[in-house]
Amino acid sequence: MTKPLSSRIALVTGASRGIGYFTARALAKAGAHVIAVARTQGGLEELDDEIRKDGGSATLVPLNLTDSDGIVRLAAALHERHGKLDILVGNAGVAGPSSPLGHIELKSWNDVMAINLSANFQLIRCMEPLLRQSDAGRAVFITSAAASQANAYLGPYAASKAALETLARAWAHETASTPLRVNLFNPGPTRTRVRATVFPGEDPSTLETPDQVAELILPMCAPAWTETGRLYDYPTRTLQSFRAPA
Repeated sequence: MTKPLSSRIALVTGASRGIGYFTARALAKAGAHVIAVARTQGGLEELDDEIRKDGGSATLVPLNLTDSDGIVRLAAALHERHGKLDILVGNAGVAGPSSPLGHIELKSWNDVMAINLSANFQLIRCMEPLLRQSDAGRAVFITSAAASQANAYLGPYAASKAALETLARAWAHETASTPLRVNLFNPGPTRTRVRATVFPGEDPSTLETPDQVAELILPMCAPAWTETGRLYDYPTRTLQSFRAPA
């Protein structure tokens, strides 16, 4: 039986653990060939083992997304090998420091912006030509409620996600007349390492698991998905046009 994403090429960042890991597995199980990007080789190899057990296939790309030239090289390699990209899931992210803004070093601020915002900008620049070669290019960026809640002591993280939302929405407007669809996904409180870093006293058993979240990212990657410039809010299971300031 033909799988729903057969012959489709999907790139997932932050694929070695958490939401990215399970999204990559879900995409592969649905038939996509997954380009799995992460810093940790060991995590990628574990992902590859699980994808193979499920009967899927993946290409492993150990890459720090602060390496802008590395993203350029990745796009060139995808062009040479596949000639297109059907799915982009911008999942990689860091929590950054939990501290009052006045106590945060500039380097820490820049580190958060480099991964959460600038890397996604570089992915847009480099992958858009490949996504336009697809008959139904789909891009999904993972955001957070912090973007609108502006949580105290999480300023860099909140600001980076708010900027990411605006960036994705602007790209959606720019590509509205093309087959490319660009959307955001807010997983809400999820049992991930990033969440545990920010909220160390939280009981993880009370949280949704990354595999549960990944199952609802999957439909947004499919050719049948026609919405663009929207935000899917997992905690409320609603598709939102935009999120006004809290």
